[in-house]
Amino acid sequence: MSRGTGYTLPVFAVAAAKAALCHLQLRVQDVPRTSSVQVINLAEADSVQLDLLDGVGMAEIPIQSVAKLGDDRTLAITVSDPGDNLDLTRHTPIWAEVQLVSRQNESLILVGGEGLGISVTSGEPAIYQYARRLFRANLQSLIPPEKSAIVRIILPEGRSLAMRTSNAAFGIVEGLSLLGTSGLSKPLSAEVHFEEFQHSLRDKAQHSNHLVFCIGSNGIQVASRLGISSETIVQTGNWIGALLVEAGLQGVRSVHLLGYQGKLIKLAGGIFNTSSHLADAKLEIISAAVIRCGGSAAIAALVLDCKTADEAYRFLISSGISELIFNYLVTLINYKAQSYVKKYANVDLIIKTTLFDRLGNLITEFEGS
Repeated sequence: MSRGTGYTLPVFAVAAAKAALCHLQLRVQDVPRTSSVQVINLAEADSVQLDLLDGVGMAEIPIQSVAKLGDDRTLAITVSDPGDNLDLTRHTPIWAEVQLVSRQNESLILVGGEGLGISVTSGEPAIYQYARRLFRANLQSLIPPEKSAIVRIILPEGRSLAMRTSNAAFGIVEGLSLLGTSGLSKPLSAEVHFEEFQHSLRDKAQHSNHLVFCIGSNGIQVASRLGISSETIVQTGNWIGALLVEAGLQGVRSVHLLGYQGKLIKLAGGIFNTSSHLADAKLEIISAAVIRCGGSAAIAALVLDCKTADEAYRFLISSGISELIFNYLVTLINYKAQSYVKKYANVDLIIKTTLFDRLGNLITEFEGS
């Protein structure tokens, strides 16, 4: 795979499943000789080709290993590679166990294994629409007519990685989800994609004077949960400052900043590109807010000792001053954002800011005038 654009997690899950299914059929004695099923001998190939659908084209995905588990079961393993995207699933192993059984109601049965999340509302594995389409498109024709394929997806590191996401806030527990609307994993924080955000903002500014800036995929999920129209939503990546200025230049009257507090708090410190590779002073900003609000130097020092912004927030809750500190921070974010737009676009932009924690719970919000 070339560097740059990589692939989303569903692509690797489907690749492992295809490799296992193809390898398995080399050993299944009752595959009809007249079957049109095409198999790949992975003794001679170390990758599989997938159709990514929607006109995107084909992808060749490396397979790490394939092993026979029994007469009718095979396990294949691949490793996630999102390209240049800063994704926590980089190098995550994905296992697919495939079993051929006598024909059931469905020819392709998807099952969640260890590390694949579960929807608390339906009890079903967290395999979303695009992933299911991808499985069907690439596996259906490989299944013998009188058989059904049971595909179990296992993410050995999924449960621990899920603890670093907001999955639980959106009803996904016990692991990661096979989420995405495309097989391509685009590095949304890369400079080359700023034009995409800019064009999206300009297009939406033609139809609405009030936009919602969603910081990260978590912001999108919270916006969906709040029932915010997609027609007003602008994804920002880390380019919050530049897009605020663009909104002002396009005549937008107000922008609602909706995001995880560990990202948006950086604006309170005058950091308007929130990439951690450029600047990461969130604990210092929270600590300074403690002092500004009359807290003790000891509490400020303990904030600095925290490992994450969420840990700092929980510590301030236990100290009884979280509401005071974060109310101050959200007003400071608003002031800094409005000043930034005034400085670079010379317009007055109304800002509303909503901060939530890593689990998607509301911390506080403030609307300027």
